[in-house]
Amino acid sequence: MRQFSHRLSVSTRGKGLYEVTSALQNWLQAQSVQAGLLTVFIEHTSASLVIQENADTDVQRDLADFFSRVVPEDGALYRHTSEGPDDMPAHIRAALTQSQLSIPLSEGRLALGTWQGVFLFEHRARPHHRWLTLHLLGE
Repeated sequence: MRQFSHRLSVSTRGKGLYEVTSALQNWLQAQSVQAGLLTVFIEHTSASLVIQENADTDVQRDLADFFSRVVPEDGALYRHTSEGPDDMPAHIRAALTQSQLSIPLSEGRLALGTWQGVFLFEHRARPHHRWLTLHLLGE
């Protein structure tokens, strides 16, 4: 069993889902591992990770819209507002999703379903530079 790690940089343009599946797969191919487990961890508390449909962008827009309705940006609702009206809602949205994903690797590829992709879910309004830590165990 071998293990590898890497930090992946992702730039966002504001709220929304940013697919990172290809970037993950490109890194995996360079490791020459056929079977194993990839852990993806986001190093932030106002963005998150999700596995979601990647065929129809309406799914991603509907998901982002849903979270905006469930966790509104209303400064009167939160104590933590020092970084703007989107800060505390971003933390709540991140708490409702995931900061880490574990994805099996089979035949050198992510074992995702036909319509599945891995997304960074940016919860802040302005652009950010986000970091993902990748850890691979495999052979």
